[in-house]
Amino acid sequence: MAVQIIVDSIADITGEDRDKLIILPVTIRFDDGNEYKDGETITHKEFYEKLIESDSLPTTSQVTPYEYEEVFEKIKQAGDEAVVITMSSKISGTYQSACLAAQDYEGVITVVDSLNATVGERALVDMALALRDEGKSAKEIADVINEERHNVQLVAVLDTLEYLKKGGRISSAVAFAGGVLAIKPVVGVVNGEVIMYGKARGSKNAGNALVTQINACGGIDFTKPYRVGYAGLSDHLLKKYIEDSSDMWAKYVDEIPYQTVGCGIGTHVGPGAAAAAFFPKHPERLKK
Repeated sequence: MAVQIIVDSIADITGEDRDKLIILPVTIRFDDGNEYKDGETITHKEFYEKLIESDSLPTTSQVTPYEYEEVFEKIKQAGDEAVVITMSSKISGTYQSACLAAQDYEGVITVVDSLNATVGERALVDMALALRDEGKSAKEIADVINEERHNVQLVAVLDTLEYLKKGGRISSAVAFAGGVLAIKPVVGVVNGEVIMYGKARGSKNAGNALVTQINACGGIDFTKPYRVGYAGLSDHLLKKYIEDSSDMWAKYVDEIPYQTVGCGIGTHVGPGAAAAAFFPKHPERLKK
């Protein structure tokens, strides 16, 4: 009996790891009427090119129960079992879709709410892959992820307020003032919800604020999965943040690998955002 790991495309799985998973894409719709499947019919690069050109934000649709059920039935027929890891239920209804579809597949499908998204969700997926390689069952993997999801930290800095304005989350006046002052919001995901840690003025201060918040969360445990990502067409800002924070990681690893943040989250944060997901050295200090 093989163990399959199913994730939604909000986990932003790139490269060869895609072949190790079953990935169900969210749907992206632009105001020109075109519809795309995240990571399948539109790449991250193509998405940001369209996002920059668009006057309004695209809309996203969660993975449906029917789409999950189609995959679950194939797994059942093959005699396999699966762990489903979804983006936070407090951000999207994808978890509910998976649970609804799993009702008829008890003992075959186990659904886990990551309480996270993008690189935060990806860190948990990396952990699940490692556990599968150790020979763990679907239930054993799900039990570990259910516990560790409370420890994984996601910290991000946004380069622009424009997309928060387009999404109606802040006013035009606030966005304008923030642009004039070069305000960079520092955000995170705590208990499945996006929170504001603070604001920095200018890119240099934003990088310092990002490192400060990572340290406030307990620093990075490099023995566990960690992920760094950027939104947009250029990795310039992220590379600068990584270089400026070398004191934090150079003693532990030779380099920090990074990836792009995809359509689902990129829609709301816009180009230039940088995010880090990690397990802290001292999780017992975290507020659960």
